[in-house]
Formats: sequence, structure tokens, C-alpha cells
Amino acid sequence: MSDISFDETIAPYYESWFETPAGKQAARREKALLQRLLATLGPPGTLLEIGCGTGYFSRWLAELGWQVTGLDLSLSMLWQARSRGELPLVLGDALALPCPDNSFEVVAIITALEFFRDAPAALEQAWRVARRGLLLGVLNRLGPLAWLRRVQGKLRPNIYSEARFYSPGELHSLVEESGGPGLDIHWDTTVWPRWLPLEGGPLPWGAFIGLAARDG
Repeated sequence: MSDISFDETIAPYYESWFETPAGKQAARREKALLQRLLATLGPPGTLLEIGCGTGYFSRWLAELGWQVTGLDLSLSMLWQARSRGELPLVLGDALALPCPDNSFEVVAIITALEFFRDAPAALEQAWRVARRGLLLGVLNRLGPLAWLRRVQGKLRPNIYSEARFYSPGELHSLVEESGGPGLDIHWDTTVWPRWLPLEGGPLPWGAFIGLAARDG
């Protein structure tokens, strides 16, 4: 998946946050946003999730009717994914996808782009294999959670210490540059602090950015 190691010390506990009250609430909002954006890419079909990790979002996408294949560079993560579901899984690098051109309707990258050593190259590969478009979910550099993650990473190194967070504008530019002119791009953010219960907009400060892009 990236230069950042998601090994056997992380993989078994990767989904534990989603089991907490805060994690369940964040996941519900993230999925609602992604589902709304995914609808702009057409009806369910084949979908490749790059950086699928333990398969948390891959399993959810399959429940929505998509024919999902998960891909990750970490064997430890794929072992966990296999123990949690029966989806097709592929060991592979986001920067050199082992897939023919136009082999999936949609390519998804959800909370993984932040960890790629070359995000533009990964997006170019995603466009190469996608017939319809891309679905992205990224931690927002402008959101309070990203600030907290950065502070935690400085105090105690973790997987977020070397992660690259993006603002909505930066993510929009990356997608546009990798996919070429004339794209139809939709984005929004979600997961607001309890004291700032905002939704809709699009507003640029939620902790999680969802983006869908296809040829215009």
C-alpha cells in the first residue's frame, strides 16, 4: 500500500476504533457521504478498492451491491481481510496495479491515499483501470481530527506520523491533474466535532473528505 508499515502489530487492531462509540458514529457519517457520492458514478458494478486494508469498507461496498475486489500491499492486512469476509483479494502495489486498463467500473481509495509515497502516481494508476470514475475518502488537513493526529504523531510516533493529509482543494487538484481536464467532480466533508454539528455544503472543515470524479 505504501512506505508506511501496516504489519502484524497493527493489522489485528486496525478496525478496533470502528467498534467504539465515536468510531461507529464517524463510520456512519462517512458511509452516508460516500454512498451519496457513489450514486453519481452510476449503478453498482465492478469496483476495485485500492489499499483495502482489513476490508472494512470493501465489505460495506459489497453490501451495497458492488462486485468488490480488494487490493493491498500488506499481507498482514489481507490476512485480516480474508478472516473477516469472502471477497476477492489481491496483493499489489497502488503504484503498479496488476490490472488491465479499464478493468473495473469504479476504483475506490478510502483512508489510504494519505499513506501512499506517490499519491499522483497512484491516482494515475486508478484512472487507468477505471471505466467510470473514482471514489475517494481522505482525512481532511483542515479538520480538527487531522490536527489531533499530527500532535499525537509528534508525541508518540504512530501510523499517522508520516501520513500526508489533504485539504478539499488539494484533493480536487490532485484528481483533476491525474485524470485530465473536463472531469465531473463532486465533494463534501463530514464528521464534525460534537460542538459543531454541521452537515452539507459542501463545507471544507469536516474531518473526512469524500470525493467522486468521472469524465464530464
